[in-house]
Amino acid sequence: MSVHGRSTPCSLRALGMLTALGRGSDEIWPRLVAGEPAHLTVRDDLVPGRPLVVGAVTGELPRLPRGLARYACRNNSMTLAALEQIEDAVRDVAAAAGRRRVAVVMGSSTSGVSDAEAAIRHQHLTGVLAPSFHYEQLEFGGASAFVAKLFGLGGPAFTLSTACSSGARALASARALLALGIVDAVLAGATDTLCGLTTNGFSALQVVSDEITNPLSRNRNGITLGEGSALFLVTREAEGIQLLGVGESSEAHHMSAPDPHGAGAEAAMRAALADAGVPPDAIAYVSLHGTGTALNDAMECRAIARTFPSPPPCSSAKPLVGHTLGAAGAIEAGFCWLMLREQDSGRLALIPHAYDGERDPELAAIPLAAKGMQVAAGPVLTNAFGFGGNNCSLVLARGAA
Repeated sequence: MSVHGRSTPCSLRALGMLTALGRGSDEIWPRLVAGEPAHLTVRDDLVPGRPLVVGAVTGELPRLPRGLARYACRNNSMTLAALEQIEDAVRDVAAAAGRRRVAVVMGSSTSGVSDAEAAIRHQHLTGVLAPSFHYEQLEFGGASAFVAKLFGLGGPAFTLSTACSSGARALASARALLALGIVDAVLAGATDTLCGLTTNGFSALQVVSDEITNPLSRNRNGITLGEGSALFLVTREAEGIQLLGVGESSEAHHMSAPDPHGAGAEAAMRAALADAGVPPDAIAYVSLHGTGTALNDAMECRAIARTFPSPPPCSSAKPLVGHTLGAAGAIEAGFCWLMLREQDSGRLALIPHAYDGERDPELAAIPLAAKGMQVAAGPVLTNAFGFGGNNCSLVLARGAA
């Protein structure tokens, strides 16, 4: 078996997800292909004196079991909401393989920071931290420990935090664990939560838009932040949606700015295509990182134009759900998973690129998916690029029936 090769199948067997578009495939898919940012909301409590459009998860979240109260935070409640959608499949696989043969790999860039903020506000007012606060809610390792304890899993359990590539890298790590034979199944994905710390940080960088993000437009002026969760059950089966290729790079160009030439992004995409054994012209669609910032959009378009001599249709989902940061790579892989699952008569219905239609003429020309667009079915590629040059591209394809 090979970690970087196609000798070991990697099936994304089941998916649980929630975003600003809703909970579960039945809610999310029709709203996704409609391409309307109608489910974004406004928050005025994240940055003082600045109302912001955000992709918030709405509605009541499930409570954690009493025995896991130490992990009770919004981040883990969103994780639980996603897990409940695939709980039966997880328990079936754990019973068949043995709980010690099931791993957990989570991604996150916030963990329970929003709950820590509330606990510190309580301390400011009362002199003591909120009694419901436990450090396990805040630490990154708490995300994977919670999932492992929830299902009583005994395989490796760890959390990755590589900024906005965290969720994609969690899937890459799941594939490696399976290829190495360490486990027989992996629960892999990511969750991130809106919080003041992250929002104020991006605001200080002057990259948060007051309006809905407008990727690839001449009028783009920054990101719209969001939150959400996507959890996959990953196994070695040859059928279903396959994680066919993984490409990773670390350009280390700058702490927060990407290499303007897109060298790291290009390296990740080329590596994913080579790993999948798929030529560029076989890719049916590219899910852009597409943040709507001046630097990201310019470098990503350059990288795509160099990687694909004839680029396929592309789009960014971030105007629909916001930039979910550490969860973005997993959520957007989830969107591609839905696209492949909903394939009909050899055709893929594409996620439309939602923006004002005023294309920036300074950007390298790449085709953008319009509402209602369908293409011949084939593999798809999704990008996740993080601070510090942490880049990860994934190739997904539909396997045997």
